Amino acid sequence: MTLVLAEHRGPVLVLTLNRPDRLNAWNDDLENAYFALLDEAEDDPGVRAIVVTGAGRGFCAGADMSDLEEASTTGDLRPRTPSRPRTFPLTVRKPLIAAINGAAAGLGLVEALYCDIRFAAPAAKLITAFARRGLIAEYGISWLLPRLIGPSRALDLLLSGRVVEGHEARDLGLVDFVAEPVLDAAVEYATELAAHCSPASMRVIKEQVHQDLDRTFEAAVAVADRLMLDSFRRPDAAEGVKSHLEGRPPAFPPLDPR
Repeated sequence: MTLVLAEHRGPVLVLTLNRPDRLNAWNDDLENAYFALLDEAEDDPGVRAIVVTGAGRGFCAGADMSDLEEASTTGDLRPRTPSRPRTFPLTVRKPLIAAINGAAAGLGLVEALYCDIRFAAPAAKLITAFARRGLIAEYGISWLLPRLIGPSRALDLLLSGRVVEGHEARDLGLVDFVAEPVLDAAVEYATELAAHCSPASMRVIKEQVHQDLDRTFEAAVAVADRLMLDSFRRPDAAEGVKSHLEGRPPAFPPLDPR
């Protein structure tokens, strides 16, 4: 079985986690396949945005329980030596959008949080799950959640491990949009970005947002002033103004290969 399906919908690459019989539970093979496709998309000029979803009824049910059982019963907790860090999706330069079609639990929820924008189906079930498995807040979720929804709400979800469905998830700020069918809505959004937004500008903006989380406001303004001058030197700025004045879609160049 192909563990991650790849489908091009115009300038949008749709990646589908494909272990439906296991609710797309995460294991090393799935991770390697997903990350390799993200890596390829980075240098593909035809890909302007990426949408990730799950096959069948789930987005990702978290780490494969058979792997967790083996680790907990054998005591084999040796550190992994992956080819890419688990936080690799955070380094992707292009917009990465989650279409949460069903259960997103534990590591599956973390992977959704590594995306830039999240769409959820109304019946999608999001759960941290860690405390209910005797685990801790893993993979940086204790850093991500408070910044998204605030410390007390983050603690509610982390301590209780309760299920949050689509509309409550949106109200909390855990997801950005609730839609049905969720994949079509996410692809439509991604296509809009691809058609009208500069890839270079989106890359820089992503870096700004992530790096400014640990900067003072004054430092963020100073960096933005420098980056603004840099942006005027790129052809994207001239094209953005010209296309607007001419009433046509912009023709922004793709990102340079890394």
